[in-house]
Amino acid sequence: MSLSVLRKRLFAVLLAITFLFCLFLSRFFYIQVVWDDELRYRAIGQWTREIPVIAERGKIFDRNGELLAGNVTGYSVYARAAAVEDAEGTAQALSGALGLTYAELYEKLTDRTRSEVTVIKQAEKERVLALEGLDLPGVYYARDNLRFYPYGALGCQILGFTSADRTGTTGLEGYYDRFLRGKDGEIAESADLVGAEIEGAAAAYLPAEKGLSLTLTVDARLQALCEEAMGRALAEHQAKSAQCILLDPDTFEVLAMVCLPSYDLNEVPRDDLSALNALSRNRTLSDVFEPGSTFKIVTAAADIEESLRGNPQALSVTHIFPSSRTRTVDGTTIRCWSDHKNGKHSNQTLAEALNNSCNPCFVDIALSLGEETFYDYLEAFRFGRATGIDFSGESIGMLLPEGTVRDCDLARIGFGQTIAVTALQLACASAAAVNGGYYYVPRLVKEIASDDGSVRIPVERALAGRTVSEEASSILCRMLEGVVRDGSGKNAYIEGYRVGGKTGTAQKYEDGHIAQGKYVSSFVGFFPADDPQYLALVIVDEPQGQYYGSTVAAPCAKEIFEGIISLRKIAPYES
Repeated sequence: MSLSVLRKRLFAVLLAITFLFCLFLSRFFYIQVVWDDELRYRAIGQWTREIPVIAERGKIFDRNGELLAGNVTGYSVYARAAAVEDAEGTAQALSGALGLTYAELYEKLTDRTRSEVTVIKQAEKERVLALEGLDLPGVYYARDNLRFYPYGALGCQILGFTSADRTGTTGLEGYYDRFLRGKDGEIAESADLVGAEIEGAAAAYLPAEKGLSLTLTVDARLQALCEEAMGRALAEHQAKSAQCILLDPDTFEVLAMVCLPSYDLNEVPRDDLSALNALSRNRTLSDVFEPGSTFKIVTAAADIEESLRGNPQALSVTHIFPSSRTRTVDGTTIRCWSDHKNGKHSNQTLAEALNNSCNPCFVDIALSLGEETFYDYLEAFRFGRATGIDFSGESIGMLLPEGTVRDCDLARIGFGQTIAVTALQLACASAAAVNGGYYYVPRLVKEIASDDGSVRIPVERALAGRTVSEEASSILCRMLEGVVRDGSGKNAYIEGYRVGGKTGTAQKYEDGHIAQGKYVSSFVGFFPADDPQYLALVIVDEPQGQYYGSTVAAPCAKEIFEGIISLRKIAPYES
């Protein structure tokens, strides 16, 4: 063998040794440095027993500090099968104390494939106290928290509920879960190889961090008031459902939000998923409907604004609409719902058209404004997109794409057909029409904070855009006050108070056809009309017998406004 070949082989051996050395060195570095925390955790897990310290979930308060969601003390029981000395006796004792089946407990206590099993979660204190004095090696319990809702069903679709592991599932409990849930801690006690506690060993304590609390924009008293009024309407008219939204038009803070039927948050029907989904869904922002004549508020606002801007196509507030009670567009005939005076359809101004809720007049407005201008206002009033409320599951409604709209479609949108909206969209749009033309992002939470005040996250009012000018808004408010004083909204009139509003009655569709005898009755009202502080949208779905918004929904709004006047001690208007 030549010297050069020997050198090459020697070099290859040295290179291989160097490579293996580097490989072992890198592995050693990974184990000692990179993997250190995980290995330390695994080692600790082999000689300690961790008892969880459950974090207290953040509370939920109304705007006045009234507790809407809190916690009561419960306990969870755990077992380590390897440390259980008498599985049969322990299963028998736990079965008697906790009211669980013996067979299920015995199976858990003899399952050596898991280091720890959960015997029961969130049990009442009295049940767990029955274990006191029993010598049950391998069994231990830890304090837990049970969610409790002092008012039961009040605001149930707003608040939502939590799952068995205390995670927010629906409503604000779900949307703000990352703030509410806190961070669990633990007590680590020294244990032997089978998980039995070592006598006299010290324990390490990692405290839990409490969740942050929410202060809502909702007023519990106004929520109860609205629920009572809508509950009476639901029963009186044998309706399918009833909804109500009460807003502060100056901020778009939600003061109340009602969906009936409802359910008790302390008795969530978890065994009936179909019923649970139906009852827990917040239909005011997830379900859509044709608004009907309440939408005329938006059409009138657009026309008034364009008239003030000097748009020659706009119809001025003094324009006289012709007396014909029909309009024919693209071969489709649109009729007024009734005659106005002595059985004869009359000429009328915009204010009178609102009073009489005359569809043909709003057909004229929509067609005169034209597709592009009218759609600019639909965009400004945020139809066809989410309002941005702090809640999951909001629908964007249904709005025909601008380029596909025919004249007959535009005509029907003008009086609230061929468009589908959520109750929240309609309430916000109405508020933005009467508050001076300001569209804010609606919200349900005012503040997120810790109990000691060290953390405070205010949820500020956010302006989303402008709709119309303050002058146009003021003119519209006066007209809508006339609707309540002299027109179709008379059943919402309150002597001594300036109330404005608009009624709506819309037919329902099923499988693309009009559903005979099925209507949605609605009313949008606000007061004081000259400086709106409260705006209520009332919707009654499929009332039996009477179905006009003027006779079904308007009285509900009146009842709500009278309740507010009483609660807030609002003095009557002085002329």
